[in-house]
Amino acid sequence: MDRLLVLIRHGQSDWNLKNLFTGWKDPDLSPKGVEEARAAGRALKGVGPFDVAFTSALTRAQHTCRLVLGEVGQENLDTIRDEALNERDYGDLSGLNKDEAREKWGADQVHVWRRSYAVNPPGGESLRDTVARALPFYNQRILPRVLGGQKVLVAAHGNSLRSLIMVLDGLSPEGIVGVELETGVPIVYRLKADSTVDSKEVLKP
Repeated sequence: MDRLLVLIRHGQSDWNLKNLFTGWKDPDLSPKGVEEARAAGRALKGVGPFDVAFTSALTRAQHTCRLVLGEVGQENLDTIRDEALNERDYGDLSGLNKDEAREKWGADQVHVWRRSYAVNPPGGESLRDTVARALPFYNQRILPRVLGGQKVLVAAHGNSLRSLIMVLDGLSPEGIVGVELETGVPIVYRLKADSTVDSKEVLKP
């Protein structure tokens, strides 16, 4: 039985390009992001076909998912959208240029908000908060399908996917802080029957 799970961070968004904190704001993909998503789909042609796809409630992840599925010839695949997979909410930082935020609050404070596990930016979520909503969704909705032998695609965001990777890779809160996900690069996991990882492959398009 092939218990296959593919995680992909959305392609570059317009706000990634502009160096803005995005969070739950809803910009679309940049032209580069569109090409990243298509390239990811081409890299996944030998991995599918997929049985189901999951994505967030945000446009950039949904657009990435559609482009990937288009490249693998599965445009009409059943796709489940849920805000549990949304990016971390950056609160008052959302929409601000990262350099401007450093000028306003100081580089050290912004670094803590961005990279610590449990410290919330003002009005927003910590990574721990993101784990608290993304992980139950994974355990209840995604993992049973993978363990049942389905091939599952998840197109989401850096922090919601890091929440899943923390568990899949057995990382501590300290260990996950240093993990960065590139836009539009699929990560292919094959799981054992006990839900631990049998193999992991990063597919550089």
